[in-house]
Amino acid sequence: MAAAIAASLPAPQAASAPAAPIHEPIPASMAKLIDIEAEIPLKYVQLEGLVISKIVKHSSESHSSVHGLLLGLDLDGTLEVTNSFPLPHNLGDEDEKSSKTTSRYQTAMLRSLKEVRADDSVVGFYQSTTMGAFYSQTIIDTQAIHQEKLRQGGVVVVHDLSRANRGNASFRAFRLSKDFLDAYRRPPFSAKSMISHKLTFNSIMEEIPLKIRTNPLLSAFVSTLSERHLSPLAEPTPAEVYRTSLHPLYSTLNLGNPTLTKNLENVVEAIDNYKTEEGNLAYHTRQIAREKARAEAYIAKQKEENANRLAQGLAPLPEDDVSRLFKIPPEPSRLESMMLLGQVDAYAKTLEGTSSLSLVKMYAARAGTDAGRDSP
Repeated sequence: MAAAIAASLPAPQAASAPAAPIHEPIPASMAKLIDIEAEIPLKYVQLEGLVISKIVKHSSESHSSVHGLLLGLDLDGTLEVTNSFPLPHNLGDEDEKSSKTTSRYQTAMLRSLKEVRADDSVVGFYQSTTMGAFYSQTIIDTQAIHQEKLRQGGVVVVHDLSRANRGNASFRAFRLSKDFLDAYRRPPFSAKSMISHKLTFNSIMEEIPLKIRTNPLLSAFVSTLSERHLSPLAEPTPAEVYRTSLHPLYSTLNLGNPTLTKNLENVVEAIDNYKTEEGNLAYHTRQIAREKARAEAYIAKQKEENANRLAQGLAPLPEDDVSRLFKIPPEPSRLESMMLLGQVDAYAKTLEGTSSLSLVKMYAARAGTDAGRDSP
């Protein structure tokens, strides 16, 4: 997905000689609102109700994680997201053919939106996730491309499917922090770079406040659905005296929690992946240290031999290129282990929330049972 978005986004143009302006100057009262130079920092993201509906629909219809582009405009420090469209999901996302197909689809969609006078300015992308764990190499690569090419840097809106299935729509907006982006653009992502930039898994992304705006027509429609009204029946039962179009949900009273087991499995799997990655890093570190020791021993031996030749009045031997004789591997990147730590933290926080809610339900049910037994 990152390669497809990079191909479709406009490439930065070389600076040319400024031409004489032929338009009227911008009024002082509108200078801050228009913000052509993107000098006003981004304060919060505003999602339209249409965008929320599209993301929820796209996520609910797919059995895997989905992604798409966000369209809109930034005004006076507010990134207004007014429209979105999904991108095709390809199994071989890194394959060149699938990347070109996604790029052509994205270009055609933006061209069609421009023809009908709809918003066609890319301001970010959205990604669905489960149980709060959204750190991945694809998201970081795509967001890095956006922050390099888009005017305000763009954002990634994360939609949590596990919370949506429980009736709580979860939308959060993020973008890469400046310190992480600086270290990311200077490979390798080594331990020294992490220490110098003071990076942890919590400092990869910075969250931006998010607001949801619905139009008055939709708000009025929802209010009519939830408003209580008298039953049209001639002799209604006490339970049918008042009715609403939105029926009450009793799933919250269920003491069972089907996602708790899956959450525990995800925590264990993420910890195992982290241990495997740490083992690989330790192996590469030992290999680097072994090759460096061999190179240093060879240099010391060469210096000693040249010193003996000088003592005997002989010309010293030419120094060999150590980098050619000993292939010292580069230091491995620590980005993967940092992202795995972020996934473990996200799964643990979700587990804390779901388990605490289940404990509250169990104590409430026990209290109700004990009160029923004590009553005459």
